[in-house]
Amino acid sequence: MGRFSDLRELFAKANEVKSGDQLAGIAAQSEQERVAAKCALADLPLATIHATPLLEDDVTRLIYESFDEQAFAPVRSMTVGELREYLLADTTGERELKALQPGLIPEMAAAVAKIMSNKDLVLAAAKIRNVTRCRNTLGERGVLAIRTQPNHPADDIAGILLAAFEGLFYGCGDAVIGVNPATDSVETVSAILHALQRFVGAYEIPTQTCCLAHIGTQLAALEAGAPIDLLFQSVAGTQDANRSFGVSLAMLREGRERILEHHRQRTDVQWVGENVMYFETGQGSALSAESHHGLDQLTLEARAYGVARAYSPMLVNSVVGFIGPEYLFDERQIVRAGLEDHFMGKLLGLPMGCDVCYTNHAEADQNSTDNLLMLLSAAGCNYFMGVPCSDDVMLNYQSTSYHDAVAMRRIFNLQPAPKFLTWLEGRGYYRDHQPAALDGALRRELMGQAEELLSR
Repeated sequence: MGRFSDLRELFAKANEVKSGDQLAGIAAQSEQERVAAKCALADLPLATIHATPLLEDDVTRLIYESFDEQAFAPVRSMTVGELREYLLADTTGERELKALQPGLIPEMAAAVAKIMSNKDLVLAAAKIRNVTRCRNTLGERGVLAIRTQPNHPADDIAGILLAAFEGLFYGCGDAVIGVNPATDSVETVSAILHALQRFVGAYEIPTQTCCLAHIGTQLAALEAGAPIDLLFQSVAGTQDANRSFGVSLAMLREGRERILEHHRQRTDVQWVGENVMYFETGQGSALSAESHHGLDQLTLEARAYGVARAYSPMLVNSVVGFIGPEYLFDERQIVRAGLEDHFMGKLLGLPMGCDVCYTNHAEADQNSTDNLLMLLSAAGCNYFMGVPCSDDVMLNYQSTSYHDAVAMRRIFNLQPAPKFLTWLEGRGYYRDHQPAALDGALRRELMGQAEELLSR
């Protein structure tokens, strides 16, 4: 490693410019130092990374417990630079990369991401499709799903359902209809979950629902009789950071088991798979919790994916610009982080989506969102957010809209999830694989149906 004292320093200084790493005091001090770190990292054997844990905690133990020595064997003798060449080679396809997934620890994915260009990250990620199943099937090639995010600042059920209904006009909601509650209480979460299930049941919509409260609140709502399709939790890459979220690995394991048992007992749904968890992550979360232990935020994000994949999730997405400019300062950093996160998650076997977003005090705008949205669509991202008019009035940040979903599907010749598309066409919302409900007369008719539902 030469001038770098240990792997932590080497990893941090090889990272692309991130305001979070600068805030933590671990970033390269010059471009010359950054290039030197990248060169040293490229020459580092993967076996050395495996043999040198960057941190000792329960996340590290989980990562090593799930490590597959046999899957690692084909690349064991490679350096980080050689792994990059292998990932990008024309002779390396999806079959080889899928076989490799359990043989990579997150730190290896982080290391190779650091020496890849944005184009490299898109090209390698586009080779991989990680398919998951709950009430429908997501992640197949040629498919772009959307999470409808009908948040309401007062948790008004009518407002939530109207926003969710509008999303259907644009073909949104096949990933999940997922609501962030303004109030994290058992009563509010239960009301939202019951309303979403009533909505999905009334229209027989082949999709999942979720209320993105704390895992403890959701399980308490389950105990009180609320129906749960997907169990949500934000996760991070260190034990201490997860503790700051009020969660432990044992809670995640127990929660998953309880939801699977809940699904077995429900007779109102025909389940097509057992992927029942929904995780959100984001570069900078461990640093904001003062739980980064001197590790850079890209590496910590990869470790969060090591947590996520242990629980076979249906959905995982980075909320890439949500934490703020203290961690990702401007468009350049947000775009880079979004491509890194998507690539690392896909390489580790996760069904990666992305909340392409920014806060109003970041050096970014809606064109920034468009740029990352198109790059990630080219990279084969599983799903994006569908927020009414792209402005989340509850969380107060800018994301992607229902209209953006239509645009990406048109530009890249993508479609909603197959079962959901069949349903859209059967309802008349889609015709010839395109949204049909955008003309005024049909839109008024459909909104009348929505108001009738809400009046019941």
